[in-house]
Parts: sequence; structure tokens; C-alpha cells
Amino acid sequence: MARITLEELNELDDEDLDEDEEPMDEEEQNRLFSHWEAIASTHQVTLPREMAGPVVQMTRHNQTRETVPYATLSQHEKCEEIAYEERLYPSGKWACTTRGDPKYEQSISMGFMKLMRYICKENSLRRHLGMTVPVVNEIHLNKEGTELLQEVITGYYLPEEFQLNPPLPMDPEIQVIERAPLQVITRVFYGNTTEETILREIHLLWELLGSADNVLHEIYMVATYENPGVPNRRNEIWFIRRAN
Repeated sequence: MARITLEELNELDDEDLDEDEEPMDEEEQNRLFSHWEAIASTHQVTLPREMAGPVVQMTRHNQTRETVPYATLSQHEKCEEIAYEERLYPSGKWACTTRGDPKYEQSISMGFMKLMRYICKENSLRRHLGMTVPVVNEIHLNKEGTELLQEVITGYYLPEEFQLNPPLPMDPEIQVIERAPLQVITRVFYGNTTEETILREIHLLWELLGSADNVLHEIYMVATYENPGVPNRRNEIWFIRRAN
């Protein structure tokens, strides 16, 4: 795995600093990049050199995250705990990129790195846009429902400030689209998101639901609320209701 030098990290970080931000010291820069590099390696992905600036920016703004708006339609309990709930997400603008890497973990990692660069100033405004959660990965299953297809669409909801006039991406592989209102059945799970865990969570939610004719069977969404370095991070599996 190629490593970035301290000099290169300093140069990239200085370019991405806002005027009112104090530079991060060298030891912290090295520690931070090594941490993200190690996380990327667990997904069989090499963290490229151009990610140094976005890594610093995302870390600086980690405490300020806007939640994607939604309305809770219903909650369903099992053993006195919420087993799943139904939500309605309004229409909104999302920045999306599509990957088809050999493994799901590689696709979501490479897709999110592209979106990180868009969020961290590789946009027409040349400014940090701010993070929203969750990041949503749209996945497709084969007809038998036994394995994921390679194509994964990773989506970042534009903060409310930019919904009416979204900044344009510099990367041609990122598209800003308007998604129609989305009604989903969602269940929380924790830990890493791999093809194995996703298929297991889909199976578990189908067991809870039983049959549901107005739910899509070959397209699902995986929502993530924390970065991959967070132990036991929160995720959700989303089943999509058919549009009326």
C-alpha cells in the first residue's frame, strides 16, 4: 500500500484549511491519515494521496452532522422492543456515484471517498458543504435473492442550505439528482456492513414482515450513520415500498 509523505500531507492539508482554522500539527496529521489508511485496508482499498485534505476536513467537522429529514409513519414492536419502523422521506437532492467493484465493501469505500472530495471543496463553491447522515447505499440482488449484484449507488443528501441550488461536482462520476419521496420499512443493526451481514439482515426483516406485496424484492438500501472506524457502528436496512 502506497504511503503519503508528511510533506505531501502538509501541502494537501494547507490547501483545504479554512481561513479561521488552526493548522493541525504534524504528529496529529500522521496519526489521522494512518488511522484512515488502516480502515481502508480492512475493506481491501488503498487510501489515495488526494484523500489527505478531505480526511482532515471531515475530522474537523465530525461533530456537526445534519440528519436527513423524515416522518415516522409507524413502529412495530417485538418482545417490547422496536423491531422495525416505517418512515417517509420527502423528495430531495442527493449527490450520487455508482461503483461496481468486486466486493461490496470496496464499492462503498471508493464511492464514499469520491463523495468526501465533493463535500470537502471539490465543488463549484470551493467550500466544505457539511455532512449529513445517513449515507445511503442502494443495492441490487439477483432474482433468487441470494447474492448482491456488483453495482452499488452511494448517495449523500445535500444539506438544507444547498437543496434549492446544489453545488456542482467537479468529478463527472458524481451526479446530483432529485429523488422522489421514499417510503421505507427500516430496521437497525450494528457492526460492519458486508455482503454477508446485509443478506442476513434482509432475511431477518423479511421474517418479521412475512409477505408484503407492495415492497420491492430486488432493490434495497443500506443506511450508515458513522464512519467505518467507529466500533459497532449503527446501520439500517431499508425495504422500499412501491410507489402508488
